[in-house]
Amino acid sequence: QVQVVESGGGSVQAGGSLRLSCVVSGDTIDRYCMVWFRQLPGKEREGREGVAVIYVDDGNTHYSDSAKGRFTISQDNAKNTVYLTMNSLKPEDTGMYYCGVLYSRSRSRCQSFGANYWGLGTQVTVSS
Repeated sequence: QVQVVESGGGSVQAGGSLRLSCVVSGDTIDRYCMVWFRQLPGKEREGREGVAVIYVDDGNTHYSDSAKGRFTISQDNAKNTVYLTMNSLKPEDTGMYYCGVLYSRSRSRCQSFGANYWGLGTQVTVSS
């Protein structure tokens, strides 16, 4: 059974940084891409917002407009871990951050931050 576990969330002041980690276990087929998305408070109706993706095979990345220039997604295959390094954090980045894995080899779905499995999330709180 596939399990996705996020960690690294916390509380920081505006302008600070955090690095989130994600570990996937239990899968038996190749991963196509890994994604990070978030749920912002008060925006449940809008649904979750994609943040970043990384293609497992070649390391290519894709970011949402809100993440470009501030967030970096990376992977350490030896540690089976995907990271989201977040710099210059703003109060509007506050939310629950989720990591997901996509096995379906669909570029359009990956570019849309789709996932077959995701974890329970890690909370990020940015104070002004």
